[in-house]
Amino acid sequence: MSTVAWIAVGSLAAWGWLLLGQGFFWRTDQRLPAREDATAGEGSRYDDRGRDHRGRPEDADHDDPKRWPSVALVVPARDEAAVLPESLPSLLAQVYPGRAEIFLIDDGSEDGTGRLARELSARYGGLPLTVATPGEPEPGWTGKLWALRHGIALARARDPEYLLLTDADIAHEPDSLRELVVAARTHELDLVSQMARLRVASAWEKLVVPAFVYFFSQLYPFRWINSPGARTTAAAGGCVLLRTEAAERARVPESIRQAVIDDVSLARAVRHSGGRIWLGLAERVDSVRSYPRLADLWRMVSRSAYAQLRHNPLLLVLTVAGLAVVYLAPPVAFCAGVFGEDTAAGWLGFAAWAVMTGTYLPMLRYYRLSPWLAPLLPFTALLYLLMTVDSAVQHYRGRGAAWKGRTYTRPETAPDP
Repeated sequence: MSTVAWIAVGSLAAWGWLLLGQGFFWRTDQRLPAREDATAGEGSRYDDRGRDHRGRPEDADHDDPKRWPSVALVVPARDEAAVLPESLPSLLAQVYPGRAEIFLIDDGSEDGTGRLARELSARYGGLPLTVATPGEPEPGWTGKLWALRHGIALARARDPEYLLLTDADIAHEPDSLRELVVAARTHELDLVSQMARLRVASAWEKLVVPAFVYFFSQLYPFRWINSPGARTTAAAGGCVLLRTEAAERARVPESIRQAVIDDVSLARAVRHSGGRIWLGLAERVDSVRSYPRLADLWRMVSRSAYAQLRHNPLLLVLTVAGLAVVYLAPPVAFCAGVFGEDTAAGWLGFAAWAVMTGTYLPMLRYYRLSPWLAPLLPFTALLYLLMTVDSAVQHYRGRGAAWKGRTYTRPETAPDP
Protein backbone atom coordinates (compact mmCIF):
# COMPACT_ATOMS: atom_id res chain seq x y z
CA MET A 1 0.00 0.00 0.00
CA SER A 2 1.01 3.61 -0.49
CA THR A 3 2.18 5.92 2.31
CA VAL A 4 -1.13 7.77 2.12
CA ALA A 5 -2.99 4.48 2.55
CA TRP A 6 -0.94 3.57 5.63
CA ILE A 7 -1.64 6.99 7.15
CA ALA A 8 -5.33 6.37 6.45
CA VAL A 9 -5.04 3.05 8.30
CA GLY A 10 -3.69 4.93 11.32
CA SER A 11 -6.51 7.44 11.09
CA LEU A 12 -9.16 4.74 10.88
CA ALA A 13 -7.64 2.93 13.88
CA ALA A 14 -7.66 6.19 15.82
CA TRP A 15 -11.32 6.72 15.01
CA GLY A 16 -12.14 3.18 16.08
CA TRP A 17 -10.59 3.98 19.46
CA LEU A 18 -12.31 7.36 19.73
CA LEU A 19 -15.66 5.81 18.84
CA LEU A 20 -15.56 3.10 21.50
CA GLY A 21 -12.74 3.81 23.93
CA GLN A 22 -12.91 7.52 24.73
CA GLY A 23 -15.87 7.53 27.10
CA PHE A 24 -18.44 7.74 24.28
CA PHE A 25 -17.54 11.43 24.18
CA TRP A 26 -19.62 11.96 21.05
CA ARG A 27 -22.91 11.24 22.80
CA THR A 28 -24.87 14.21 24.13
CA ASP A 29 -26.97 12.51 26.79
CA GLN A 30 -25.10 13.82 29.82
CA ARG A 31 -27.67 16.34 31.00
CA LEU A 32 -28.58 17.70 34.43
CA PRO A 33 -29.08 14.71 36.77
CA ALA A 34 -32.70 13.65 36.90
CA ARG A 35 -34.66 14.36 40.04
CA GLU A 36 -35.40 11.62 42.50
CA ASP A 37 -38.46 11.91 44.71
CA ALA A 38 -37.45 12.32 48.33
CA THR A 39 -40.26 10.00 49.42
CA ALA A 40 -39.23 6.37 49.11
CA GLY A 41 -41.27 4.35 46.66
CA GLU A 42 -42.87 7.36 44.99
CA GLY A 43 -40.31 8.08 42.25
CA SER A 44 -42.72 6.91 39.55
CA ARG A 45 -45.05 9.83 40.31
CA TYR A 46 -42.75 12.20 38.43
CA ASP A 47 -41.60 12.35 34.81
CA ASP A 48 -38.09 13.14 33.59
CA ARG A 49 -38.77 16.86 34.01
CA GLY A 50 -39.59 16.33 37.67
CA ARG A 51 -43.32 16.99 37.25
CA ASP A 52 -46.36 14.98 38.30
CA HIS A 53 -49.42 14.04 36.19
CA ARG A 54 -50.88 17.52 36.76
CA GLY A 55 -47.69 19.24 35.60
CA ARG A 56 -46.71 20.39 39.09
CA PRO A 57 -43.02 20.32 40.04
CA GLU A 58 -41.90 17.60 42.40
CA ASP A 59 -41.25 20.06 45.19
CA ALA A 60 -44.49 22.04 44.74
CA ASP A 61 -45.45 21.19 48.31
CA HIS A 62 -42.00 22.00 49.67
CA ASP A 63 -41.63 25.72 48.93
CA ASP A 64 -40.93 26.66 52.52
CA PRO A 65 -37.78 28.83 52.28
CA LYS A 66 -36.41 27.13 55.39
CA ARG A 67 -36.19 23.86 53.43
CA TRP A 68 -33.98 25.41 50.76
CA PRO A 69 -30.27 26.29 51.12
CA SER A 70 -29.20 29.88 50.63
CA VAL A 71 -27.35 30.70 47.42
CA ALA A 72 -25.11 33.59 46.35
CA LEU A 73 -24.86 34.21 42.60
CA VAL A 74 -21.44 35.65 41.72
CA VAL A 75 -21.07 37.28 38.30
CA PRO A 76 -17.64 38.60 37.20
CA ALA A 77 -18.13 41.26 34.51
CA ARG A 78 -15.67 43.31 32.48
CA ASP A 79 -17.05 45.53 29.69
CA GLU A 80 -20.24 43.52 29.38
CA ALA A 81 -22.78 46.28 28.69
CA ALA A 82 -23.59 44.73 25.30
CA VAL A 83 -24.83 41.44 26.78
CA LEU A 84 -26.14 42.39 30.24
CA PRO A 85 -29.64 43.42 29.00
CA GLU A 86 -30.14 39.83 27.84
CA SER A 87 -28.42 37.95 30.64
CA LEU A 88 -28.86 39.84 33.92
CA PRO A 89 -32.69 40.00 33.82
CA SER A 90 -32.71 36.19 33.61
CA LEU A 91 -30.80 36.02 36.92
CA LEU A 92 -32.97 38.64 38.57
CA ALA A 93 -36.03 36.61 37.56
CA GLN A 94 -34.90 33.33 39.11
CA VAL A 95 -37.77 31.56 40.88
CA TYR A 96 -36.13 30.13 43.96
CA PRO A 97 -37.92 29.39 47.24
CA GLY A 98 -34.89 29.95 49.43
CA ARG A 99 -32.71 33.00 50.03
CA ALA A 100 -30.70 34.04 46.99
CA GLU A 101 -28.92 37.24 45.99
CA ILE A 102 -26.66 38.38 43.17
CA PHE A 103 -23.16 39.86 43.45
CA LEU A 104 -22.03 41.41 40.17
CA ILE A 105 -18.35 42.31 40.27
CA ASP A 106 -17.52 45.10 37.85
CA ASP A 107 -13.91 44.33 36.95
CA GLY A 108 -12.65 47.71 35.79
CA SER A 109 -15.21 48.14 33.01
CA GLU A 110 -15.05 51.20 30.80
CA ASP A 111 -18.48 50.81 29.16
CA GLY A 112 -20.74 51.47 32.15
CA THR A 113 -21.30 47.82 33.05
CA GLY A 114 -21.86 48.52 36.76
CA ARG A 115 -24.22 51.42 36.15
CA LEU A 116 -26.24 49.40 33.64
CA ALA A 117 -26.50 46.51 36.09
CA ARG A 118 -28.02 48.80 38.73
CA GLU A 119 -30.46 50.23 36.17
CA LEU A 120 -31.57 46.75 35.11
CA SER A 121 -32.07 45.76 38.73
CA ALA A 122 -34.22 48.84 39.36
CA ARG A 123 -36.23 48.16 36.21
CA TYR A 124 -36.85 44.42 36.62
CA GLY A 125 -36.71 43.90 40.37
CA GLY A 126 -36.38 40.29 41.45
CA LEU A 127 -33.41 38.97 43.40
CA PRO A 128 -31.37 41.52 45.36
CA LEU A 129 -28.34 42.80 43.46
CA THR A 130 -25.05 44.10 44.83
CA VAL A 131 -22.58 45.72 42.41
CA ALA A 132 -18.99 46.01 43.58
CA THR A 133 -15.57 46.82 42.11
CA PRO A 134 -12.44 44.95 43.24
CA GLY A 135 -9.82 47.28 41.77
CA GLU A 136 -6.96 46.15 39.57
CA PRO A 137 -5.77 42.55 40.09
CA GLU A 138 -2.81 42.01 42.35
CA PRO A 139 0.29 40.42 40.75
CA GLY A 140 -0.21 36.70 40.18
CA TRP A 141 -3.97 36.90 39.59
CA THR A 142 -5.96 36.70 36.37
CA GLY A 143 -8.74 39.25 36.08
CA LYS A 144 -11.70 36.87 36.27
CA LEU A 145 -10.39 35.03 39.31
CA TRP A 146 -9.57 38.33 41.02
CA ALA A 147 -13.19 39.38 40.48
CA LEU A 148 -14.45 36.01 41.73
CA ARG A 149 -12.28 36.36 44.83
CA HIS A 150 -13.92 39.67 45.63
CA GLY A 151 -17.42 38.38 44.90
CA ILE A 152 -17.00 35.21 46.93
CA ALA A 153 -15.64 37.22 49.86
CA LEU A 154 -18.73 39.46 49.78
CA ALA A 155 -21.01 36.44 49.46
CA ARG A 156 -19.43 34.61 52.41
CA ALA A 157 -20.49 37.46 54.68
CA ARG A 158 -24.05 36.21 54.05
CA ASP A 159 -23.00 32.61 54.86
CA PRO A 160 -24.57 30.95 51.77
CA GLU A 161 -24.53 27.17 51.48
CA TYR A 162 -23.95 27.35 47.72
CA LEU A 163 -22.27 29.67 45.25
CA LEU A 164 -23.48 29.95 41.67
CA LEU A 165 -20.55 31.18 39.58
CA THR A 166 -21.93 32.33 36.23
CA ASP A 167 -20.52 34.50 33.48
CA ALA A 168 -22.06 37.82 32.48
CA ASP A 169 -23.01 36.53 29.03
CA ILE A 170 -25.03 33.55 30.31
CA ALA A 171 -28.85 33.64 30.35
CA HIS A 172 -30.76 31.25 32.62
CA GLU A 173 -34.33 30.03 32.43
CA PRO A 174 -36.36 31.02 35.55
CA ASP A 175 -36.00 27.60 37.17
CA SER A 176 -32.29 27.16 36.45
CA LEU A 177 -31.03 27.86 39.97
CA ARG A 178 -33.71 25.71 41.51
CA GLU A 179 -32.89 22.75 39.26
CA LEU A 180 -29.16 23.06 39.91
CA VAL A 181 -29.70 23.03 43.67
CA VAL A 182 -32.05 20.05 43.47
CA ALA A 183 -29.49 18.12 41.41
CA ALA A 184 -26.66 18.96 43.80
CA ARG A 185 -28.60 17.97 46.91
CA THR A 186 -30.26 14.89 45.45
CA HIS A 187 -27.00 13.43 44.17
CA GLU A 188 -24.78 14.82 46.96
CA LEU A 189 -22.56 16.76 44.57
CA ASP A 190 -20.11 19.47 45.59
CA LEU A 191 -19.91 20.96 42.11
CA VAL A 192 -22.54 20.88 39.36
CA SER A 193 -21.60 22.50 36.07
CA GLN A 194 -23.52 22.91 32.84
CA MET A 195 -21.92 23.79 29.54
CA ALA A 196 -24.17 26.56 28.28
CA ARG A 197 -25.55 26.23 24.78
CA LEU A 198 -23.47 28.69 22.77
CA ARG A 199 -24.92 31.01 20.14
CA VAL A 200 -24.98 29.62 16.58
CA ALA A 201 -26.55 32.35 14.44
CA SER A 202 -23.86 33.39 11.96
CA ALA A 203 -22.32 31.09 9.34
CA TRP A 204 -18.98 31.01 11.16
CA GLU A 205 -20.65 30.24 14.49
CA LYS A 206 -22.46 27.28 12.92
CA LEU A 207 -19.19 25.99 11.50
CA VAL A 208 -16.94 26.53 14.53
CA VAL A 209 -19.00 26.60 17.75
CA PRO A 210 -20.42 23.04 17.86
CA ALA A 211 -16.92 21.74 17.12
CA PHE A 212 -15.62 23.68 20.13
CA VAL A 213 -17.90 21.70 22.43
CA TYR A 214 -17.20 18.48 20.49
CA PHE A 215 -13.42 18.87 20.91
CA PHE A 216 -13.82 19.80 24.58
CA SER A 217 -15.84 16.66 25.27
CA GLN A 218 -13.25 14.64 23.36
CA LEU A 219 -10.53 15.93 25.69
CA TYR A 220 -12.74 15.63 28.78
CA PRO A 221 -15.39 12.92 28.22
CA PHE A 222 -18.35 13.83 30.39
CA ARG A 223 -19.04 10.20 31.30
CA TRP A 224 -15.54 9.82 32.71
CA ILE A 225 -15.84 13.07 34.66
CA ASN A 226 -19.15 12.04 36.18
CA SER A 227 -18.03 8.57 37.24
CA PRO A 228 -17.26 8.12 40.95
CA GLY A 229 -13.52 8.05 41.52
CA ALA A 230 -12.76 9.38 38.04
CA ARG A 231 -9.42 11.01 37.27
CA THR A 232 -10.66 13.04 34.30
CA THR A 233 -11.85 16.37 35.63
CA ALA A 234 -13.33 19.52 34.08
CA ALA A 235 -16.12 22.06 34.42
CA ALA A 236 -17.71 24.73 32.25
CA GLY A 237 -17.05 28.15 33.75
CA GLY A 238 -20.23 29.77 32.48
CA CYS A 239 -22.42 27.88 34.96
CA VAL A 240 -20.97 26.32 38.12
CA LEU A 241 -22.93 25.62 41.28
CA LEU A 242 -20.38 25.10 44.04
CA ARG A 243 -20.92 24.14 47.65
CA THR A 244 -19.33 26.86 49.78
CA GLU A 245 -17.77 24.31 52.10
CA ALA A 246 -16.13 22.61 49.10
CA ALA A 247 -14.79 25.96 47.86
CA GLU A 248 -13.22 26.62 51.25
CA ARG A 249 -11.75 23.13 51.42
CA ALA A 250 -10.21 23.55 47.94
CA ARG A 251 -9.02 27.11 48.73
CA VAL A 252 -10.88 28.47 45.72
CA PRO A 253 -10.05 30.79 44.08
CA GLU A 254 -6.67 31.41 45.76
CA SER A 255 -5.31 28.00 44.77
CA ILE A 256 -5.97 28.64 41.06
CA ARG A 257 -5.36 32.38 40.98
CA GLN A 258 -3.18 32.38 37.81
CA ALA A 259 -5.31 29.98 35.76
CA VAL A 260 -6.62 31.23 32.42
CA ILE A 261 -8.49 27.96 31.87
CA ASP A 262 -10.10 28.59 35.22
CA ASP A 263 -13.05 26.20 34.91
CA VAL A 264 -10.90 23.09 34.48
CA SER A 265 -8.55 24.27 37.23
CA LEU A 266 -11.52 24.89 39.53
CA ALA A 267 -12.89 21.39 38.98
CA ARG A 268 -9.48 19.83 39.62
CA ALA A 269 -9.06 21.77 42.85
CA VAL A 270 -12.47 20.64 44.11
CA ARG A 271 -11.93 17.01 43.13
CA HIS A 272 -8.41 16.87 44.56
CA SER A 273 -9.80 18.11 47.87
CA GLY A 274 -12.27 15.22 47.94
CA GLY A 275 -15.31 16.84 46.31
CA ARG A 276 -17.77 15.15 43.96
CA ILE A 277 -18.36 16.88 40.63
CA TRP A 278 -20.66 16.59 37.63
CA LEU A 279 -20.53 18.17 34.16
CA GLY A 280 -23.08 18.02 31.38
CA LEU A 281 -24.71 19.86 28.52
CA ALA A 282 -27.30 22.50 29.35
CA GLU A 283 -30.90 22.51 28.18
CA ARG A 284 -32.01 25.87 29.52
CA VAL A 285 -28.79 27.81 30.05
CA ASP A 286 -27.59 29.77 27.01
CA SER A 287 -24.75 32.09 26.08
CA VAL A 288 -25.96 35.33 24.51
CA ARG A 289 -22.51 36.44 23.34
CA SER A 290 -22.18 36.67 19.56
CA TYR A 291 -19.14 35.76 17.48
CA PRO A 292 -20.26 36.94 14.04
CA ARG A 293 -16.81 36.92 12.42
CA LEU A 294 -14.12 34.29 12.18
CA ALA A 295 -11.73 36.75 13.83
CA ASP A 296 -13.94 36.84 16.95
CA LEU A 297 -13.96 33.05 17.22
CA TRP A 298 -10.24 32.91 16.48
CA ARG A 299 -9.46 35.17 19.45
CA MET A 300 -11.74 33.14 21.72
CA VAL A 301 -9.89 29.90 20.96
CA SER A 302 -6.31 31.12 20.49
CA ARG A 303 -6.19 33.08 23.76
CA SER A 304 -6.00 29.87 25.82
CA ALA A 305 -5.17 27.03 23.39
CA TYR A 306 -1.44 26.99 24.12
CA ALA A 307 -2.12 27.27 27.86
CA GLN A 308 -4.16 24.06 27.48
CA LEU A 309 -0.92 22.47 26.19
CA ARG A 310 0.97 23.79 29.25
CA HIS A 311 3.16 25.94 26.96
CA ASN A 312 5.01 22.78 25.99
CA PRO A 313 6.49 22.83 22.44
CA LEU A 314 6.56 19.02 22.30
CA LEU A 315 2.86 18.83 23.15
CA LEU A 316 2.21 21.42 20.45
CA VAL A 317 4.02 19.31 17.83
CA LEU A 318 2.19 16.17 18.93
CA THR A 319 -1.16 17.98 18.89
CA VAL A 320 -0.62 19.32 15.38
CA ALA A 321 0.47 15.88 14.16
CA GLY A 322 -2.49 14.23 15.87
CA LEU A 323 -5.01 16.66 14.38
CA ALA A 324 -3.47 16.13 10.95
CA VAL A 325 -3.62 12.33 11.11
CA VAL A 326 -7.03 12.05 12.77
CA TYR A 327 -8.95 14.85 11.02
CA LEU A 328 -7.11 15.88 7.87
CA ALA A 329 -5.78 12.54 6.59
CA PRO A 330 -9.21 10.96 5.85
CA PRO A 331 -10.34 13.53 3.23
CA VAL A 332 -6.83 13.66 1.77
CA ALA A 333 -6.76 9.87 1.42
CA PHE A 334 -10.27 9.85 -0.04
CA CYS A 335 -9.24 12.42 -2.66
CA ALA A 336 -6.13 10.33 -3.42
CA GLY A 337 -8.44 7.43 -4.19
CA VAL A 338 -10.82 9.45 -6.32
CA PHE A 339 -8.32 11.55 -8.25
CA GLY A 340 -5.10 9.56 -7.92
CA GLU A 341 -6.40 6.02 -8.41
CA ASP A 342 -5.12 4.91 -5.01
CA THR A 343 -8.05 2.61 -4.30
CA ALA A 344 -6.89 1.42 -0.88
CA ALA A 345 -6.27 4.94 0.34
CA GLY A 346 -9.63 6.07 -1.01
CA TRP A 347 -11.65 3.40 0.77
CA LEU A 348 -9.73 3.72 4.02
CA GLY A 349 -10.05 7.49 3.94
CA PHE A 350 -13.76 7.23 3.21
CA ALA A 351 -14.28 4.83 6.15
CA ALA A 352 -12.41 7.10 8.60
CA TRP A 353 -14.26 10.17 7.30
CA ALA A 354 -17.58 8.37 7.69
CA VAL A 355 -16.89 7.44 11.32
CA MET A 356 -15.76 11.01 12.03
CA THR A 357 -18.92 12.39 10.45
CA GLY A 358 -21.12 10.00 12.42
CA THR A 359 -19.61 11.00 15.76
CA TYR A 360 -20.26 14.67 15.01
CA LEU A 361 -23.95 14.29 14.16
CA PRO A 362 -25.22 14.14 17.79
CA MET A 363 -23.57 17.49 18.57
CA LEU A 364 -25.13 19.07 15.50
CA ARG A 365 -28.53 17.71 16.57
CA TYR A 366 -28.00 19.20 20.04
CA TYR A 367 -27.38 22.58 18.40
CA ARG A 368 -30.33 22.05 16.03
CA LEU A 369 -28.13 22.46 12.97
CA SER A 370 -28.14 20.75 9.59
CA PRO A 371 -26.43 17.32 9.46
CA TRP A 372 -24.80 18.44 6.22
CA LEU A 373 -22.29 20.37 8.33
CA ALA A 374 -20.87 17.09 9.67
CA PRO A 375 -18.65 16.26 6.65
CA LEU A 376 -17.05 19.72 7.01
CA LEU A 377 -15.49 18.77 10.37
CA PRO A 378 -12.00 18.27 8.80
CA PHE A 379 -12.05 21.89 7.60
CA THR A 380 -13.11 23.08 11.06
CA ALA A 381 -10.33 20.97 12.60
CA LEU A 382 -7.84 22.68 10.28
CA LEU A 383 -9.03 26.05 11.61
CA TYR A 384 -8.52 24.86 15.20
CA LEU A 385 -5.06 23.58 14.29
CA LEU A 386 -4.13 27.01 12.95
CA MET A 387 -5.66 28.73 16.00
CA THR A 388 -3.54 26.53 18.28
CA VAL A 389 -0.35 27.33 16.37
CA ASP A 390 -1.24 31.03 16.47
CA SER A 391 -1.76 30.77 20.23
CA ALA A 392 1.78 29.45 20.60
CA VAL A 393 3.18 32.17 18.32
CA GLN A 394 1.47 34.88 20.38
CA HIS A 395 2.85 33.35 23.56
CA TYR A 396 6.44 33.41 22.32
CA ARG A 397 5.96 36.99 21.15
CA GLY A 398 5.24 37.89 24.75
CA ARG A 399 1.55 38.51 24.28
CA GLY A 400 0.45 35.46 26.23
CA ALA A 401 -3.26 34.99 26.80
CA ALA A 402 -4.71 38.39 25.92
CA TRP A 403 -8.32 39.12 26.85
CA LYS A 404 -10.16 42.43 27.17
CA GLY A 405 -7.07 44.57 27.45
CA ARG A 406 -5.12 42.29 29.76
CA THR A 407 -2.26 39.95 28.87
CA TYR A 408 -1.14 36.98 30.95
CA THR A 409 2.30 35.83 29.90
CA ARG A 410 2.38 32.70 32.03
CA PRO A 411 -1.25 31.72 32.61
CA GLU A 412 -0.87 28.72 34.86
CA THR A 413 -1.89 27.68 38.33
CA ALA A 414 0.20 29.52 40.88
CA PRO A 415 2.29 27.50 43.36
CA ASP A 416 1.47 27.60 47.02
CA PRO A 417 2.98 30.65 48.74
